Amino acid sequence: MKSIRLLLAVALAFAAFAAAPIDARAESVLYRDYDLGDGSSPSLDPISPNRFYQANDLIYSRLIRQDDNGEPAPELATSWTANENATEWTLTLQDGVRFHDRSEFDANDVKYTLERINDPALESPVASVLGMIDHVEVVDPLTAKIVLSTPHAGLVVLLMDYRVRMIPEGTGDTIGTDAIGTGPFRMETYDPEGTTVLVANEDYWEGRPKLDRIELIAIPDTEARTQALLAGQLDMSTVSRDQLLLFEGNDEFVVQNFPTGDWFGIIFRTDTPPFDDPRVRKAVRVAVDRDAMIDLMVGDGNGVVTCDHPVMPGDPYRAEIDCAPNVEEARQLLADAGYPDGIEFDLYTSDLEPGMTQYAEVYQQQVAAAGITANVVVAPADGYWEDVWMVETVSMTSWSQRPADQILNEAFRSTSSWNETYYSNPEFDALLDKARSSLDFDESKGYYGQAQQLLFEEGGTFIGYFDNGARVLNRSISGLPPVPEDYIRWHLVAKESE
Repeated sequence: MKSIRLLLAVALAFAAFAAAPIDARAESVLYRDYDLGDGSSPSLDPISPNRFYQANDLIYSRLIRQDDNGEPAPELATSWTANENATEWTLTLQDGVRFHDRSEFDANDVKYTLERINDPALESPVASVLGMIDHVEVVDPLTAKIVLSTPHAGLVVLLMDYRVRMIPEGTGDTIGTDAIGTGPFRMETYDPEGTTVLVANEDYWEGRPKLDRIELIAIPDTEARTQALLAGQLDMSTVSRDQLLLFEGNDEFVVQNFPTGDWFGIIFRTDTPPFDDPRVRKAVRVAVDRDAMIDLMVGDGNGVVTCDHPVMPGDPYRAEIDCAPNVEEARQLLADAGYPDGIEFDLYTSDLEPGMTQYAEVYQQQVAAAGITANVVVAPADGYWEDVWMVETVSMTSWSQRPADQILNEAFRSTSSWNETYYSNPEFDALLDKARSSLDFDESKGYYGQAQQLLFEEGGTFIGYFDNGARVLNRSISGLPPVPEDYIRWHLVAKESE
């Protein structure tokens, strides 16, 4: 069955390429894959939990983005200042920016976009990140004042969120299918089960993109994507470490390797036995040798150990915790919880992303010594995030890098719609609130550190390490540096003609 799916996916990718009009082939077109992990109808609404992020990143712009060092830098906002207690933030906006429908971008769009995030009817996971925004005041067309319900000295970092992208005032009911942004590319054809086509925004405020089009081709299987890349039907794709061997030393491709805060995890639903017992949750995590896992999965030097918290290396709020493997402790914790003979459970994973299934298999092998039997179940890639994630008791998850405040609130706060383990601890939530409201860095760091320690002691997510990113490009692609996707300036990416 898998080989049939592989051949079908590659055939579809080739058909999409071969069917392109003759005149279109003279254009500069970048072909990349889309994994269909969010199902057959992902949303073009940037704040939707089921977002089409590969397209959205190209269509919409943020107020503030990362510079090359990950620090806040101007995008649609040129500057920002806070009052003394960080309850009000005033942003000055770019002049002369237009949406794809030719309407002018101004402070009313900022007000609409940011206030819409906290609409409870939308159930957006971004609300757990920006829920402290009380309202936005329009000072003048190019000045917006964000008023917070509680102080937050790091608001600008949260505004760098890849989903906090500006949409025109009043378009919330239609933005999910009729994308209108200020980004470098605009929607021409929306077909997430086939090929979605984006064309250059001739009026992009940073300059006309060097590419004429970007085509996103739906290929859900990692092996099929690799074959399409080798066949020249894709210009870029992420690959697993073992797949890199197919491209290294091949002059037709460029292999990129770069540090990230990206991670795979295994989530154990804390509202479901036996994982409603924190002793069991800790046991299934401390039995793993994380250094050995890095060696097996990505190779020495391509990962950084983390102790079941998601705060990446380099983040000023990261806590360093000791999580050396301890099989005997795991056995004792299970015995204390009433499982002297160990436990058995199904671990759901998928071939959706490179390495997901292998991660589950390495975990399965490592925990067996502690009397833990993890039966790996490979679910279909198509619709994994809808049908398996946050549904099954134990399943694989995947996150891209985020600042400490954002990821701790989004993935673990009890009220977050993306609290994937259903973890609920008032002490943890209170620590996050204290960290947010403090204007003293050391004090905030202490609170965030305590929150990370709590996750190691009783959390429901196994996070073994942060992985370096691996990307393969066709040699014809330029202007795409070895950086995480959120850092790419898509209007500078180019493709040489054959």
